[in-house]
Amino acid sequence: MASGNLLIAIVGATGTGKSQLSLELAQRIHDQGGAAEIVNADAMQLYRGMNIGTAKLSPAERAGVPHHMFDVLDVTEEASVAAYQTQARAVIDDIIARGATPILVGGSGLYVSSVLFEFEFPGHDDAIRERLEQELAEQGPGLMFARLKKLAPEAAERIDSQNARRVLRALEVIEMTGDSAALGTLPEEPVYWRQSAIYGLTDARDALVERLDRRVEQMWADGLLDEVRGLIPAGIENGVTARRAIGYAQALAQLAGTQTDAEAIAETQALTRRYARRQVSWFKRYADVTWLPVGELGAADAINLRPAGH
Repeated sequence: MASGNLLIAIVGATGTGKSQLSLELAQRIHDQGGAAEIVNADAMQLYRGMNIGTAKLSPAERAGVPHHMFDVLDVTEEASVAAYQTQARAVIDDIIARGATPILVGGSGLYVSSVLFEFEFPGHDDAIRERLEQELAEQGPGLMFARLKKLAPEAAERIDSQNARRVLRALEVIEMTGDSAALGTLPEEPVYWRQSAIYGLTDARDALVERLDRRVEQMWADGLLDEVRGLIPAGIENGVTARRAIGYAQALAQLAGTQTDAEAIAETQALTRRYARRQVSWFKRYADVTWLPVGELGAADAINLRPAGH
């Protein structure tokens, strides 16, 4: 039977089957007489109503396995990794206290790392943030990202140049602390929060790109536009984080008439491919990850359910 003190993480790029593997692993633990619960580490799956574009498992698809940190934010709320860290760790502590095994699942690198490793996040400075937002409005995201790249080139490599929120946050932290190392990136020698085992799903680049492109097309076929249309009354157009999510921003543009169907799909595909590259780059920096091929039968059986030394 699995040791309930072990935190198991399943990571990898979007579209690699992390959710399915987590269910298979939970079933294996159940079959051995234990219990497992899944904790989300995908920033966009935190949002209520954002289902199709995030490939969120429906309650029926969760096979009776308890799932946590899904649907905890309204689309008008800003996702915060610092808040997520506190909440997710509390959930994991509770799972372990009940004698079950927590399975952390997701592709948002900083969110995963904030749970697995010892991370401290700087606070906010409203005056600095207000000034940076004014500079963004005057100069545009390109010049702001160029400034970040000059100040912290390594951090800039892991931030989308078009993600103005993250660019401004990084510039704010640097100005507050005078230290680019305070940006919440993975330290050279990370210290684990608790005993953990990390498993990553990997695939050949060409195969992953093909699968991601088809996945985006399927999102539109499955009704992403209708989903986004239904989120407009809930305020997604005013959401700080949600309205910028890949796929959702493009669907909003299509609904507003500024992009055609083909343009929205093509842009979403391109951004998804770029995001997957950043995910792969982030998780490859983990020293202790065990890589498993995508789609391999019995992959859950390759996961060690006991802490090292047991």
